[in-house]
Amino acid sequence: MTQKRATPTIKRRRVGAQLRRWRGPMKSGDAAKLMGWDTTRFSRIERGLYRISGDEVRDLCAKLGVDDKPAVDEVAKVAEEPPGAGWWAPYTDRVSPNYLDFIELEAEAETIRIQHPVVIPGPLQSPGYVREMITRAPTAVSAEQAEMLVSIRMARQEVLTRTEKPVKVHALVPESAFHAKFSSGPAIMRDQLRRLIDASDMPNVRLQIVPLTAHPTFGANGAMTILSFRHPWTMVASVDNPMGGTHTEDPAQVSFLEREFDGIASIALPADKSRDLLTEYLEGPHK
Repeated sequence: MTQKRATPTIKRRRVGAQLRRWRGPMKSGDAAKLMGWDTTRFSRIERGLYRISGDEVRDLCAKLGVDDKPAVDEVAKVAEEPPGAGWWAPYTDRVSPNYLDFIELEAEAETIRIQHPVVIPGPLQSPGYVREMITRAPTAVSAEQAEMLVSIRMARQEVLTRTEKPVKVHALVPESAFHAKFSSGPAIMRDQLRRLIDASDMPNVRLQIVPLTAHPTFGANGAMTILSFRHPWTMVASVDNPMGGTHTEDPAQVSFLEREFDGIASIALPADKSRDLLTEYLEGPHK
């Protein structure tokens, strides 16, 4: 079933949110008057319901006294971007709005911190593992939908290897995931282990394994992803769920999840020991 997008794009909402932060304590009606707009129009721009042009962003910021030209230019540039201007455009009406939002955020992120308590985190999954996770999921999808979701997940991994500013990833991987048994055979996990070892060699990837001996409270609250962006965009935290995740820019919530992530990272194996353990699993003594 296709899902028509009933909410504005994540980029438009983030433009509006940044303008709201720059408005500060000024009343929205007073800010609207600076531009000769009515309050309703201004409110809808801040909520991402109405588009604002790059020139209007610059004009408004000048009248608000925002003295940060690089930041203003960045927001003005994003305000001008047409919706769905990315490789994911063909999937706009074929995946949930929350998932589409996450794909766009992930593509724009400078750093990604990701933790999953059960499976290999998405950015580090091998093609066979991706297909296994999607086609064997309890939620039934058609073969065509499954292949579409596999293609999307693999395309998302381009952020790791892109020529211009590849994203920096800090991934916390559960050792328990290496013990999964697949009806398709052990080759899937061997390929996945090779994928993790290759990723650990990348200069923009920090991979830590959460050992089997870790107390179960670490990671018990579920999977999370924390994304940071170039100035002036705020960080976003995403909590995983089957509908594409729940995303927040609320500073208190993001800070809470950062502390949660750091706590799990503190008991995970260091990167070098994690790589050694991956090699041991690949060579077989843990089978």
